[in-house]
Amino acid sequence: MWVKAELIEICKLIYEKGFVAATDGNISVRLDGQKILCTPSAISKGKVKQDELVTVDLEGKVLFGNKKPSTELALHMEIYKTREDINAVIHAHPIYATGFASSKLALSSCVFPEVILGLGVVPVCTYATPATHEVVDSIKPFLNQTNILLLQNHGAVSFGTNLWDAYYKMEKLEHAAHTLFVAKMLGGENVLTQEQMNKLYEVNENIYKIPQKMKIPCEPYRGE
Repeated sequence: MWVKAELIEICKLIYEKGFVAATDGNISVRLDGQKILCTPSAISKGKVKQDELVTVDLEGKVLFGNKKPSTELALHMEIYKTREDINAVIHAHPIYATGFASSKLALSSCVFPEVILGLGVVPVCTYATPATHEVVDSIKPFLNQTNILLLQNHGAVSFGTNLWDAYYKMEKLEHAAHTLFVAKMLGGENVLTQEQMNKLYEVNENIYKIPQKMKIPCEPYRGE
């Protein structure tokens, strides 16, 4: 099945990129309205094989596979149940993004045009004990406002229309967090003004035809 091969490819990518270490992280993809294919628990994303993937229903019950599904499965299920437009979810621990999450720093300022237009604000969810329903409760307030979240002291989760969409959001998040970290070390980032933002939104709507309604607005520089 091609979707299994694609999921394995994404697994290897997030491992090679350093977005996860050891057996960390989990990935899933919607097969149809009622079935989800996900990574198994306690297996490195760099080594996982197609026959180790697990198929579950929307309640998390195993339908196919002889491995235990990811312990963070409830997080994935909540996203799928809330957002019918979402078909893939990635939870990882990219270093710089997780650093911001652990410092309770949302990526909320208007700094990078491509991030503002592609991701919008990346909020930080309240700390929740991993592998518990607390994680589900922590993400609920944001699910209809964004496609990527920072989990306080825990990592990040991205979700998209397909596996590659979810992966590229995670990759863009980590690149932005890394660059912002460097900017802060060099004396502080330059925040775009509201006038610059308005021009950017105009370009986005007229040229790229990308609506901003699903993104939390960033915070422009107001001259304080």
